Amino acid sequence: MFSSGMREMAAAVRVLAKGDLARYGNQGVSEVQRFEDALRATIGVEHALAVNSGTSALICALVGAGVGPGDEVLVPAYTWVSTAAAPLAVGAVPVLVEIDSSLTIDPADITRKITPHTKAIIPVHMLNLVCDMGPIMAIAEEHGLVVIEDACQAVGLTYRGRRVGSIGHAGAFSFNQHKNIRSGEGGALLTNDRRLYARASMYHDVGSYERTGWAQGDVPLVVGVNYRMPELSAAILRPQLARLDAQLARRRARRRLVIDELGKGPYSRAALNPHHDPDAAAGLAISFPDPEQAAAFGGRRGARRLIDTGRHVYTNWQSVLARNPHHPRLDPYAWAHREFDHGPRSCPETLGILARTCTVELAPELPTPAFRMLARGLAR
Repeated sequence: MFSSGMREMAAAVRVLAKGDLARYGNQGVSEVQRFEDALRATIGVEHALAVNSGTSALICALVGAGVGPGDEVLVPAYTWVSTAAAPLAVGAVPVLVEIDSSLTIDPADITRKITPHTKAIIPVHMLNLVCDMGPIMAIAEEHGLVVIEDACQAVGLTYRGRRVGSIGHAGAFSFNQHKNIRSGEGGALLTNDRRLYARASMYHDVGSYERTGWAQGDVPLVVGVNYRMPELSAAILRPQLARLDAQLARRRARRRLVIDELGKGPYSRAALNPHHDPDAAAGLAISFPDPEQAAAFGGRRGARRLIDTGRHVYTNWQSVLARNPHHPRLDPYAWAHREFDHGPRSCPETLGILARTCTVELAPELPTPAFRMLARGLAR
């Protein structure tokens, strides 16, 4: 559970005392702009756009990249539903792709799912476990595809020395209650592509045409919506961003502690799921030979079996499966060039992996003595 520190509380009080709760109309530099500047520097990108959710960040990235009706977007079958909902929001169709034992999108299945209508890939760094971005970027380059990293569950993580969210053509972060840094709700788009950023920034603010500097040079103005981040969110995020690497270091240390404890008990033969950058790993998943063993371990305090967290499994994305747009003339499937299978049989490998796999919560907020007791209890 998130616990506000003194710096976050002081930042919130500062905003409230100033009386300017919205980004625009402030005197001087806004809290949102300060946060964007700090985020750019931390992640190592040229552009950062703060928005009101990770979903909004994904939608803005797709708009920025020019994805729309008739396009297909490859998404993993294990992720929060927003990854599939974002393409639908811009008129494109999500195409389900298997995950592999790393719990991230399978590059081999990406290749199998590409068609002449594929426009983008959204690899998702789930549970602080990073995708294998090298092969993914090579596939994208070969086929002329846009890569939008969904790094909502891996803010601050690295893949071979580069921060996730900075490797693809764009990246999306979430700052909701369950993420590495939190403001209740919030998100950000990251990119080095000036045109993509300009289109996304115009789209995230319906009033962008009257904001100094937002209508970016030679990029035609587009009409937008309102995905702006409020000042209070940015104010409490910036102190957390400064502590992000220390928090990730605690996650890595606790990962090693759990692995050591598991090696002493009856779960010593359980397999660690592979990680695409083991030295930087800050998430932990464990697989078992059969679903029953995974279910037993997942019932322990601090662990959970992934198939039982149904909201992240494609078979439970009820709003996507319904294929019921809010108006029939806005149906993305009407623009599609073929039929799509989003049913249970579309990604059977994913369902099998999730049934045999558990994740362990590394709980950086928990005091170390309490976490040691938790780890020992898991290993018994």
